Amino acid sequence: MKPVLLGIAIAMLVSACATTTSPTGRRQMVGGVSQAELDQLGAQAFTETKSKGTLSTDPKQNAYVQCVVNALVAQLPAQYRGVRWETALMVDKEPNAFALPGGKVGVNTGIFTVAKNQDQLAAVIGHEIGHVISRHHEERITRQMGAQTGLSVLGALAGAAYGEGAASTVSQLGGAGAQAAFLLPGSRTQESEADIVGQRLMAEAGFNPAQAVDLWQNMMAASGGRSPQWLSTHPDPANRIRELQRDAPSLSGVYQQAQADGRRPKCG
Repeated sequence: MKPVLLGIAIAMLVSACATTTSPTGRRQMVGGVSQAELDQLGAQAFTETKSKGTLSTDPKQNAYVQCVVNALVAQLPAQYRGVRWETALMVDKEPNAFALPGGKVGVNTGIFTVAKNQDQLAAVIGHEIGHVISRHHEERITRQMGAQTGLSVLGALAGAAYGEGAASTVSQLGGAGAQAAFLLPGSRTQESEADIVGQRLMAEAGFNPAQAVDLWQNMMAASGGRSPQWLSTHPDPANRIRELQRDAPSLSGVYQQAQADGRRPKCG
């Protein structure tokens, strides 16, 4: 009986999900959670992260980060521009940053040791926002739900509708699980895609896309040539730098057009 129920559970999960196309044309499986649930989980993970750290009270640094975020958000698709984006600058020596569904951006003060100017900071934050607009968090949760089908959905099938089973699965991602689900690195495919999407986004916002190369070179130098822990699932550092160098010239026109249109960020 269990194999039959498992087959039904998988079929119900697949039917509830949808195949879509990412900003780079990659096929994705999404739809495991609603946008409202995704935003709620993002807000929860953001609150947890802030509660475990120390928020910076430096007005200049906070204004600097907010300026870069605002410039990038202004170039997002309409459904993301309409979100009230919230930014938190945390006192932490680790050069790290993240963005979450629901318009949440977190930046560690340690990022300033490798992001030497506003363009390089935009490369970091653009990459993280790239994860959000590429629906990577939703894609990961949908995959996790598929992996958990045998454990969580089977039990729910004893009288519960699939929607309740999905809600149960989502609730299991709550608490500390929400933070882990959202803040652990994505797959290498997702990380490469976020590089591409983020570099284009920074160019559209008026930041120099060539500075993305310098940023990651600084990041590698600061870690003694080794990939920092938070970049552990990214492509090989040398390869990613070559890819960013490859793409920068094709984005030169986008950058120059943004500048001509008056998008000239002056964040610091």
